[in-house]
Amino acid sequence: MTVLATVPVDTAAAARRILLTYRRSPGLMAASLAVPVAMVGVFGYVFGSAVRVPGGGNYREYLMPGLFALVAVNGLMPTMVGAARDAGRGVTDRLRSMSVSRFGLLLGQALADLLVAAVVLVPTAAVGLAAGWRVRDGLGPALGAFALLLLFRFTVTWVGTTLGLAVGKEETAGQLAVLVFPFAMVANVFVPTGGMPGWLAAVADWNPISAVAAACRTLFGNPVELGGAWPMQHPVAATLGWCALLLAVFVPLAVRRFASAGR
Repeated sequence: MTVLATVPVDTAAAARRILLTYRRSPGLMAASLAVPVAMVGVFGYVFGSAVRVPGGGNYREYLMPGLFALVAVNGLMPTMVGAARDAGRGVTDRLRSMSVSRFGLLLGQALADLLVAAVVLVPTAAVGLAAGWRVRDGLGPALGAFALLLLFRFTVTWVGTTLGLAVGKEETAGQLAVLVFPFAMVANVFVPTGGMPGWLAAVADWNPISAVAAACRTLFGNPVELGGAWPMQHPVAATLGWCALLLAVFVPLAVRRFASAGR
C-alpha cells in the first residue's frame, strides 16, 4: 500500500486521537463551550448600551456574528499549543518515523477540530437566540453563514499547526496564543470600524476576521456596516478569498514543517 493510499486511514486515526483528547479532558471541552457563552453575556449586556449599531439595530444582533467569528479564530490557539506540545515531547518525531501520510495526519487533526467547533457553535447560537439574536433572511443564507464559519475555522487550524511546529515549545506557543485576542480586537467583532482612526480602520477592514463577521451579518440579515475597503463591500467573496489564500500558503507549510520538525 502506498503512503498516498493510507491518507483516509491516517486521517481517521489522527481525528480519533484528537477527539479522544477532548473526551478524556472534559474541562477542555467545558472551557471551549463556556468562553463564547460568557462573552454573549458580558459583551452583549455591558457594551450593548454604549455602541451605536449600523442602521440603529439591536446590538446583540450585531454582536453574535462577531462572536461566531471569534469562535472560529479561537481554533488557532489550541491547535498551535497542541502542535508545539507534540513536537516538544517527541510525538511528532515518532509519527514521522512511521510509514504514514504527513498530510493525512494533519488533515485528521484539522477535521477533528472542525467537529469540536461545530459542537461549540450550537450552544453559542442557543444563548444568542435567548439574548435576542435572530436569523432574518431564512435558513439557506444562515446555513451558508455557518458553512463560512466552519471553513474559516478549518483554515486557521492549518495556520495554528504551522506556527506550533515552527515554535516547537509548548510554553512559547502558549504565550504567543495570547496574541490572538488583540488581533481579534482590531476588527469589527465588537464594534463597527467606522468609529476607529483612519489607519486603524483600514487595518481592521482588511483583517480576515472582519470579513467573516461582516459576511455572517449579511447572510443572517443582522445589522452590518458595508463600506470602506473592498473586503467590507464584498465580505462573502473576501472571506472565501482569505480562506483560499491562507490554505494555499499554510497547508504546504504545515506539511513541510511536520516532515522536518526537530531536524
